[in-house]
Amino acid sequence: MKKVIRIQDKIGRILVEQGLISKEQLKIAFKECEQRGYKDKLIKILIEKGFISEEELVKAFSDKMGIPFVNLKKYKIPDEILEILPLSMIKKYRAVPIERNGNILIVAMEDPTDLNAIADIRFYTNYNIDIAIATPSGIDKVIEELETGEGILEVDDLNLNLEGIDYIEEDEDIDLSSIQEESQKAPIIRFVNYIIADAVRKEASDIHIEPYEKKLRIRYRIDGILHEFFTPPLKLKNAIVSRIKIMSHLDIAERRIPQDGRIKIKLQDNKEIDIRVSTLPTIFGEKVVMRILDKSSLKLDLKTLGFEERELRVFREVINKPYGMILVTGPTGSGKTTTLYSALSELNKPDVNISTAEDPVEYNIEGINQVNIREDIGLTFATALRSFLRQDPDIILLGEIRDLETAEIAVKAALTGHLVLSTLHTNDASSTIVRLVDMGIEPFLVSTSLLLIVAQRLVRKICLNCKEEVKIEKKALISMGVEEEEVDDFKVFKGKGCEECNGTGYKGRTALYEVLKVSQDIKELINKGGTAYQIQQVAIKEGMKTLREAGLLKVKQGITTLEEVGRATIGD
Repeated sequence: MKKVIRIQDKIGRILVEQGLISKEQLKIAFKECEQRGYKDKLIKILIEKGFISEEELVKAFSDKMGIPFVNLKKYKIPDEILEILPLSMIKKYRAVPIERNGNILIVAMEDPTDLNAIADIRFYTNYNIDIAIATPSGIDKVIEELETGEGILEVDDLNLNLEGIDYIEEDEDIDLSSIQEESQKAPIIRFVNYIIADAVRKEASDIHIEPYEKKLRIRYRIDGILHEFFTPPLKLKNAIVSRIKIMSHLDIAERRIPQDGRIKIKLQDNKEIDIRVSTLPTIFGEKVVMRILDKSSLKLDLKTLGFEERELRVFREVINKPYGMILVTGPTGSGKTTTLYSALSELNKPDVNISTAEDPVEYNIEGINQVNIREDIGLTFATALRSFLRQDPDIILLGEIRDLETAEIAVKAALTGHLVLSTLHTNDASSTIVRLVDMGIEPFLVSTSLLLIVAQRLVRKICLNCKEEVKIEKKALISMGVEEEEVDDFKVFKGKGCEECNGTGYKGRTALYEVLKVSQDIKELINKGGTAYQIQQVAIKEGMKTLREAGLLKVKQGITTLEEVGRATIGD
């Protein structure tokens, strides 16, 4: 006890010497400390009574003792470091392990003068100890998160309207009655809420929860790229998955087969978000992917998608034709649905009947009749399309042309007075024509029904907050397709990474478009059995920009980077 008093006295003298507290304030705090049996440290009492702020206290120790300060409210501590000390020891000594360098363990302490605590930590861990100072509230935050099993997470500001919980232990045999008993436990509710809210704030399109043999990984897909954000304790994997399954009305007892469900949530600002949930059994447990469908972030405006002036003019001209077929092509996740929805948004008028068949319907649009494809009950694209033709449609959107039957009905619809929009998985615009013929559609039907093909890719945009010009060798520019006469004036930009863009250098995405209008010359070439290359060359002569050319134009405009264009148009 005498040693404790001497340490508290030393702290008090330091603070008085620096003029941060008065002798009278020190006496009052010492008396309170004595009344509490020295269970609470002098530091805590001084802060409680308002004699000194946490910031002043930290500065005093840093200046006087040369001890670095660490802000535990923002510091990301790896799980394996936190596990070096048991929670009981962290709470007892108000000391948090934050980093390890070889045989040195760096520990953030509320009271860096507590030599007894330092000696005990050194003995327990068998590491040499280096000290940093942390604020009491920073220590409290870590302890609270460790007690709730959440790791280093900000969860206090969550305002999601989500009810109910399921918390399942690691046992493979599920006791449904215990699920009901555990349904109100807060830690997993807060953790799952946090994941969803954080992903929405970061404008992620997907959340991946992936179990492995020795770790549980949580990743977000932001601007088309997956980033790892959390590795919660592996023992929580079943609890997290089961909580999500309860929210999406899935069978929590069934872990052997994939399941699909939906969650609807409301944020504090009354913004509603739909989440499409997919579970998949893997060898180490169920993987969950949550697709975030935020209607408020869906900008159905053709002018903002990335069309260049000529391409937008051609696209708008063709979508306003009374009949014919328009195809949008590209790989999964290239923004085809957004382009089609934007077109429908312009065409959606009171005097027009629009029907869509989608797998699944991602966004509900008022004024449009949308049908969910259910192949398990026989509701295919082909059957939906046949039904549409009996519903007096003006415009039909098919989520995808997957087979000859659907393609034939779509062509027939386009030739009988309907405007048909759909997608196809091909690499570029010209190869789409050859694909339709290869599927079994007669060339003369293709040339007669097809009005326009749009091939597209998504590229990340440079973060405007950290954008800077970079020097690129002329050879590299030429190899990417930049004309030699343009090289000297071709400026290239890149984001160096900042807090605004999570250090990636990118913020948001834009589309590259290759717009092929089926002219009379191209119709004749289709009828003659022309190749994709021959069709492409005619289209280029008529003014079409290839995907690579569209990408280089975006680079020149300072919108994206050469690396993004190279990634998105590889092989084009």
